[in-house]
Amino acid sequence: MSIPPAAPSRAEQLALLTQTGRDTEMGRLLRMFWHPVALSKDVAPGAAIPVKALGEELTLYRGESGTPHLVGGRCRHRQTVLHTGWVQGDHIRCMYHGWQYDGSGKCVQRPAEKEASVPPICKIPGYPVHEYCGLVFAFLGEGPAPAFDLPRKDVYEAPGVRIVATRETWNINWFQQIENSLDAVHVSFVHQALRVGPFGDAVTNAMPELSYSENEAGIEQTATRAHDNIRKSDWTFPNNNHVLVPGLQKGDPWIDFGIWMVPEDDAHSTRFTLYVMAPGSPEANERFDAYFSKYGGYNADEHHDELFHQRKGPPEEDFLAGLISAQDYIAQKGQGTITDRSLEMLGKSDLGVVTLRRVFWRELDALRNGQPTKAWRKRAVPLALPTQPGASKAAAPAADAATARP
Repeated sequence: MSIPPAAPSRAEQLALLTQTGRDTEMGRLLRMFWHPVALSKDVAPGAAIPVKALGEELTLYRGESGTPHLVGGRCRHRQTVLHTGWVQGDHIRCMYHGWQYDGSGKCVQRPAEKEASVPPICKIPGYPVHEYCGLVFAFLGEGPAPAFDLPRKDVYEAPGVRIVATRETWNINWFQQIENSLDAVHVSFVHQALRVGPFGDAVTNAMPELSYSENEAGIEQTATRAHDNIRKSDWTFPNNNHVLVPGLQKGDPWIDFGIWMVPEDDAHSTRFTLYVMAPGSPEANERFDAYFSKYGGYNADEHHDELFHQRKGPPEEDFLAGLISAQDYIAQKGQGTITDRSLEMLGKSDLGVVTLRRVFWRELDALRNGQPTKAWRKRAVPLALPTQPGASKAAAPAADAATARP
């Protein structure tokens, strides 16, 4: 009779939340899901780029056919990085000695070796990929990949929507970003810092009444500040949040904001974001395109000294993506690269953080004890995300149409 593993101590429980390597419990859990690893636009046909996710060095290349492939970061031969090589057809060739790999990671050619066949053990990792809304997702786990369903949102797939995908890599642990998504109180303070943009102005600094409910996809967060100021977050397990933010100008449709926090390693995490706007006026559409063309590359981590020491935020006109990012970065980076949760003192207003941790600990317990984890799946009925008082009458119908689909 096997003896079940001992339950972790409180300190060990807290540490589990931050560990993402393949040999860790959280690393095993995260590898059961699809994660974005790159922007589609960053890898052209016939090109390759290095990427890092869940502590693993990888090579993302797009075959000459346009099909993306994700394989290990280094050649099996002498361990040089593979992205510096050549893409030929749907294969990639190492620039050091010419070893060539297919999209599954199998070595198919070793030009300097006399044997005609390549030994089966001559291979590197290869992972399934799926492109969605300008992001390249990967499944880094063992066995067949699950259906690509959980990351999807109906609002992202509605006819005529405008979509922009962005990425920022921050020098902090991924779980600090996850907890921030389920902390509705921070919005009343963090997004009033530096200067108050349309998001902070719409939500206001009023203290919210909080409620949380788990569903088939994740956790629904409701923060009620007034009868006409109710904010909802549609958080999807294990690392995606979906909220609404104000449009670029009064009267523009509110923007659906989807964000994934993906660990590069324990000390770095990448925010992959989608900004999705329902069709608006020609001027609103043009404004949206021009704004993200100019400011979509903002990365708060590259402005650390300006934000922390000069208290200088993004440019005044960069009032949506950049300002929200900068405000969140100051709060989360201020916790340290990996915050010491054993020193924290939680209150009743931290209900979202407590709820989130309990869900993760439950899943980790199941994995540790050889039990099935929850069968997370896409919500059967999409959550309608309400706008706040800052939304104009012209903007509200577009936002409602984008979020209240069957």
